[in-house]
Amino acid sequence: MDIRYDPNVMVGLGVPDDAGVYQLSEELALVQTVDFFSPNVDDPYSFGAIAAANALSDIYAMGGRPIVALNVICFPEKKLPLNIMEEILRGGADKAAEAGISIIGGHSLKDEEPKYGLCVTGLVHPQKIITNAKARGGDALVLTKPIGLGIINAAIKAGIASDETTQQAIELMSQLNRKASEVMIEIGVNACTDVTGFSLLGHLYEMTSASGVGAYISLSKVPIIPQAWQLLKEMNILPGTRANLAFLEGKIDWDSNISSSEQVMLCDAQTSGGLLIAVTRDRSDQLLEALHSAGIPVATEIGGIISDENRRIRVRKK
Repeated sequence: MDIRYDPNVMVGLGVPDDAGVYQLSEELALVQTVDFFSPNVDDPYSFGAIAAANALSDIYAMGGRPIVALNVICFPEKKLPLNIMEEILRGGADKAAEAGISIIGGHSLKDEEPKYGLCVTGLVHPQKIITNAKARGGDALVLTKPIGLGIINAAIKAGIASDETTQQAIELMSQLNRKASEVMIEIGVNACTDVTGFSLLGHLYEMTSASGVGAYISLSKVPIIPQAWQLLKEMNILPGTRANLAFLEGKIDWDSNISSSEQVMLCDAQTSGGLLIAVTRDRSDQLLEALHSAGIPVATEIGGIISDENRRIRVRKK
């Protein structure tokens, strides 16, 4: 058998989804992902927790339940004391424990810059996988965390973010998407993706492209960290955000009253962002109510899915 065409691969390299899915039986499938990156905050413990939450998010976005993880860490042992690596790993371990999973091993590598993340394995019923490819015309779009984290991360690195803003960003990035995932599974939704480095619009583009539909976003409804607007005026556009803007050029219909700064915000490269969920209109209020009751008050309907064979995304002010 040519393993490239293994029929048990339910979600693989052929689609731009959040994790791979491999069917084990009629009632069980594995969900797998790996994600790691260099520090985005100064505190090593917080960095470890953020990186772990970010990796776990891929499993949650697919409707899966994580069960175990492996550490992936790169560290310049001749340049930094080993207690920093210990703190990074401790942050990851504590976040894994919060998720109810064990870290059962991993791999380390000498590198000039620290990097950390997890390889995560989860479980899902083969008939209950939530992909980014089943959004349907008429669906509402719900976002569970505010955006602006990429701008704030850049400000943290530049030393111009306030302690209060830094702490708020750390708390948001460390927040697991576990509750949001459990709620959407219970309510029943059509599609989901997590918002990370490809930005809100980038991940929405993946969803519309995979689903064969269009979408609209109302900027006024998108939850945005207020401090990010001011910091955006003081910061250069990050390479990741610049790449997002370039990739999406010609793919987004911007209303004429959308400023260049607002375009940057919607293409801002996030770290450990929220879930972007497509849900039928008759369940959207129920989903939002359940998310709010689960302790996710920022969850907001930000737009909707439309039937459009050209798969265009329109961004309007209101």
